[in-house]
Amino acid sequence: MLTTHPFDDDKLREECGIFGVYGAETASAMVALGLHALQHRGQEAAGITSWDGEEFHTHRAMGHVAGNFDNDEIIRQLAGDVACGHVRYSTTGETALRNVQPLYAELASGGFAIAHNGNISNAMNLRRRLVREGAIFQSTSDTEVIIHLLAKSRYRTLLDRFIDALKQVEGAYSLICLTPEGMIACRDPLGIRPLVMGRLGDAIIFASETVAFDVVGAEYIRQVDPGELIVVTQGGELRSHRPFGETPRARPCIFEHVYFSRPDSIVDGSSVYSVRKGIGAQLAVESPVEADLVIPVPDSGVPAAIGYSQESGIPFELGIIRSHYIGRTFIQPGDKVRHLGVKLKHNANRALINGKKIVLIDDSIVRGTTSLKIVQMMREAGATEVHMRIASPPTRHSCFYGVDTPERGKLLAHKMDVAQMCAYIHADSLAFVSIEGLYRAIGESRRDDQSPQYCDACFTGDYPTTLTDFDDQAEVNQLELLRERVV
Repeated sequence: MLTTHPFDDDKLREECGIFGVYGAETASAMVALGLHALQHRGQEAAGITSWDGEEFHTHRAMGHVAGNFDNDEIIRQLAGDVACGHVRYSTTGETALRNVQPLYAELASGGFAIAHNGNISNAMNLRRRLVREGAIFQSTSDTEVIIHLLAKSRYRTLLDRFIDALKQVEGAYSLICLTPEGMIACRDPLGIRPLVMGRLGDAIIFASETVAFDVVGAEYIRQVDPGELIVVTQGGELRSHRPFGETPRARPCIFEHVYFSRPDSIVDGSSVYSVRKGIGAQLAVESPVEADLVIPVPDSGVPAAIGYSQESGIPFELGIIRSHYIGRTFIQPGDKVRHLGVKLKHNANRALINGKKIVLIDDSIVRGTTSLKIVQMMREAGATEVHMRIASPPTRHSCFYGVDTPERGKLLAHKMDVAQMCAYIHADSLAFVSIEGLYRAIGESRRDDQSPQYCDACFTGDYPTTLTDFDDQAEVNQLELLRERVV
């Protein structure tokens, strides 16, 4: 079984999406709607856990939210006015039902459910220690480490035990947890992964992106601050805790602006759509070219292409038409059929492209296979010149904070300079937005090299915690540690 997403497969993969509701009569139905809005963040599996005041209820399944949670009977079984949910794309752990979240455990204090977006970078070390001490793991997910640390903590209250567990983990996390005492939402001290809070009537809602609030009709209140832990208890009472004290400067993931978030979301106070248009305009200033048409690679390249067109004065056109009716997988028994499968998802608008000089706009180049196929498609459709413009700097480094990136040696920009990459994809020219241009598009005057405003390690190699720019063997060892699927 091979994917029919020949372009999407050469992207940095979304981390996960989480959504939680406290105090709504139809909490599980609301969570299902919120997860629909976050489906782009994880398409392997989905799960919802609810609390009805006496017991927890969970339903988890492989595949999309639609088809798994559009059944009235399933929603009725998820009773209660408190619920949380998760859509998954695995960055650690195998693709299996036992890793689908929310994870649930019966602790001495009662039931505990957790939904996690991010990656615990020291999970394998912690897991080995816990197993030596007698812990029995039910999954290969890094998230389960938090549950075991909580269970073993000697602090008296559940909240203190949870904080004790978090102080032992490293990496990136946004968490929504359910307990008999209430809901807990928290974000790692660097704020690498996003988490926002909203309200619908008396109900409090947490989500990975603001677009999920739009779908359920909730009002966006604010983001959960880096290092903040919010507890919601009976009656909707909110208590904010800062268990990490004075935290370092936040470094949220810059790729949320480039690709991960939906364009109709608000991230760090900025419209994602407007930022992406700004990146395209910055590209036009930094890397102009004489051409007849600006064409986006759908769908992620569209806002940047609009910005490039408006800044350059070159007309914007849909030169690649995307089919929205292709499933995730398709049997492709031979090379010829596999090649035809590329055109099942995207097809060149030949009547528009033939005889034209075009500028192709995409959000990133990872392995380079996508760009190679797209440029070839444009040539076959009759384009006389194909100029590629990328709405992010070259991706030269792997991510260790919840984004599934290839090993560094498989990143095209690590192996080649821009001129070599241009030759590899057979384009007439290739250019990326500069790191300073990216920061300007987001609204910063410049990148603070001494204390960067965002985690941009995939571009710069400037990792926000203890991870450094690895040499080849050290990186292999680190990747094996972080991505190991079983003990």
